[in-house]
Amino acid sequence: MNEERRCLVIDAQPTVRLGVRGLLRHRYEVEEAEDWRSGLEMVTRVGDFDVAIVELARSGDDEPAPTTAIRALRRARSGLGIVAHGSSSNQLAASEAIDAGATAFVAKSSPPAALAQAVDAAAQDEHFMDPAARRGSRRNGASLTRRQRQILQLLADGHTTGAVAQDLGLSAETVRTHTKAILARLEARDRAHAVAKGFRGGLIV
Repeated sequence: MNEERRCLVIDAQPTVRLGVRGLLRHRYEVEEAEDWRSGLEMVTRVGDFDVAIVELARSGDDEPAPTTAIRALRRARSGLGIVAHGSSSNQLAASEAIDAGATAFVAKSSPPAALAQAVDAAAQDEHFMDPAARRGSRRNGASLTRRQRQILQLLADGHTTGAVAQDLGLSAETVRTHTKAILARLEARDRAHAVAKGFRGGLIV
């Protein structure tokens, strides 16, 4: 268990919570909540979670959309990394979760390693999209230049500005300039939002 990193898993199914605890127990202190309201209370009361894993499913007919839970968690703690845990590799659901403020998306049908990778990325305020969800996107690359699509793809893959610069043989300042242009062209509020729009529009895979 890592005393310096804490993860909250919010899921109605005890077996899922137990599985996540087992997957992360050597690197995170894991707490559990069975619904988003109790999870929100824990985030508000405890306040020092690095990442939360949020189930993308309603636990009852009176429950709001999962994106409402993501927005509430984001408002409660702006620096919280949020992993949306979907029941399937639905690209639209993934994009909606990222739009709502999630840092990462992983399908429950994906290998455990994908969830672990998403949690690590979210804890470091980096973006992660399940490769299974990417395959569902349709391509339409007219909105960005070839270089901008390259940079957006690398950002979607979790690369930092410095890593993108190194991979493409550019300066970090040039990458930042391209990133600003991408945000403006896609009318995105930040990099995660741009990545979500890129997936939705088929600009990246």
